[in-house]
Amino acid sequence: MDKVTQATREIGNRLRSARIGASLTLASVARQAGLSESFLSRLERGQAVASIANLIQLAEVLGLGLHELFQSASAPAKTRVAVHRADGGLKDVAATGYRFRHLGGGAPLDRLEVFHLVFPRAKGMAATVSHPGQEHCYVLSGEVLFHVDGVAHRLKPGDGILIDSQLPHRAENAGRGQAHVLMTVARPAEAIDVPDWWHLATSTEKEKARP
Repeated sequence: MDKVTQATREIGNRLRSARIGASLTLASVARQAGLSESFLSRLERGQAVASIANLIQLAEVLGLGLHELFQSASAPAKTRVAVHRADGGLKDVAATGYRFRHLGGGAPLDRLEVFHLVFPRAKGMAATVSHPGQEHCYVLSGEVLFHVDGVAHRLKPGDGILIDSQLPHRAENAGRGQAHVLMTVARPAEAIDVPDWWHLATSTEKEKARP
């Protein structure tokens, strides 16, 4: 089976399981995520591919961390010790060009979640996003342009940026090749529920899938 097709089917299965587990209808989830019901139905059956912005919207509606769509193992209530090895591979976000590796955190009682994110050449996240807490992005290689609350910050290898995640923000590749970023997301201490990795802040920049 084609790797992209397999990944698409696995994501679809996890979306469907999460929706049914939350006792939500296709129509309800589609409406809250700003997608068409027919597109979501095809996505759950592995017959359509979602953009990373679509996946972020769906993860929020379903109360999932984005990484949960790409792994089947359930996380413990709180991470005690977690070791990641150098030979751990990056996972593709199907048909978007993005790749990522979940390095740790994200369990219900964890404060932190850490990712290795790879930006493809000449692609960025179209939607401006916002979520509770803070995040730090450290550029490992390439160049990334971070747009935070209307101000652009160009970062090169060794540069980093720490932001209040409630400020509208997005990032795009600003170099000639791929850009690798180490991203750490921290939820606010007063939060009761685990925040999603990213939460869409505006409706005007949402990517809406069409049937």
